[in-house]
Amino acid sequence: MDIRITPKALSGSISVPPSKSISHRMLICAALCKGESTIDNLLDCEDITAVKGALTSLGALITEDNGKCTVRGITSPAKKAVIDCKESGSVLRFLIPVAAALGCEVEFIGSGRLPERPITPIIQPLCDNGITFVSEKYPYKISGQLHSGKFYIDGSMSSQFITGLLYALSILEQDSEIILTSPLSSKPYVDITIDCMRQFGVEVNITDNGYFIKGGQSYLPTAVTIEADMSQCAFFAVADCIGSNIALTGLNPDSVQGDKAILSLAADFKAGNDIPSINAVDIPDLVPIMTVLMCFAKAPCRITGCTRLRIKESDRLAAITEVISTLGGKVKAYDDMIEITPVDSLKGGIIDCKNDHRIAMAAAIAATRCTEAVVLKGAQCVNKTYPTFFDDYRKLGGIADVI
Repeated sequence: MDIRITPKALSGSISVPPSKSISHRMLICAALCKGESTIDNLLDCEDITAVKGALTSLGALITEDNGKCTVRGITSPAKKAVIDCKESGSVLRFLIPVAAALGCEVEFIGSGRLPERPITPIIQPLCDNGITFVSEKYPYKISGQLHSGKFYIDGSMSSQFITGLLYALSILEQDSEIILTSPLSSKPYVDITIDCMRQFGVEVNITDNGYFIKGGQSYLPTAVTIEADMSQCAFFAVADCIGSNIALTGLNPDSVQGDKAILSLAADFKAGNDIPSINAVDIPDLVPIMTVLMCFAKAPCRITGCTRLRIKESDRLAAITEVISTLGGKVKAYDDMIEITPVDSLKGGIIDCKNDHRIAMAAAIAATRCTEAVVLKGAQCVNKTYPTFFDDYRKLGGIADVI
């Protein structure tokens, strides 16, 4: 699907969709219960469909009615399963350790760029503790029974490996410890995981160099409601900063989501404060839309800590650089950094969305400050996390026509 955007400022109020990160995690917690849990306001998108299918393959029963999701936890894990992760790195990296803890023999398949996204940090720690990787190349196949112990792991590539281990180790009988051999990137996402586990009655202790997980814990059936997604709110928060007039509703000011940093950044921007640099180590998903924002700042800005953006749904550093350059902006990408020089406005152009939802949405927001039309090629990629994005865009007065 290609969309032609006629530049126009947006105006109105928008209710931010449910958090994808929390939806993922709550579903896994519910699936690990010995009983039935309910989840209200669950996000409906391709990534969440993928995790529901994966958990069903492992033995959970998931039903939905009138916007409420009911999950009956896994009581008899599947002996063998094929899990289709679609394009979700979260599903792959969360559920390899979970399947290992359940003693399932599983083949993990997927599509898009997923086969290129590495799982190297998790392989050796699992192999040291009872798991065999029948294949260490895509598609991945595991067998064996994970046992408790010490798990030494590099935390610099992705926090998703830590989340997967936390879930896995929490359902084993004996105590375990995760020992980080490098600084942990995207720590706020692990904080989300721990918060979700706590709501289901499972505790994780933070140590000087990682996490201690007491064995023999049980996930308790509960009812939860998914809060608004700070990552998705960022797109319209930035639009509000660069010429639109948008009120965002339903946000949780006490959220543990790291991407709520966009609210402070937006406040600084609107106050006219200088923002010479931004460290994105803990907020990598915000980089594409922050790049759009800083195109209209008072002075040049550097966004650092960007290395891992090279291995997302696209090479996001290259992709957002191409978007801004195509639209007439001034931006340059390095291995771990992106430099933005402000401009008064952008022009139009044809944008290849790179099958990356965050690139497509960032480009759509940039279009509100263009002088000519912007055509988004492959805009259906927003379905991965925000299927109603263009519906919301139009509700705010945006002109986005399918061509």
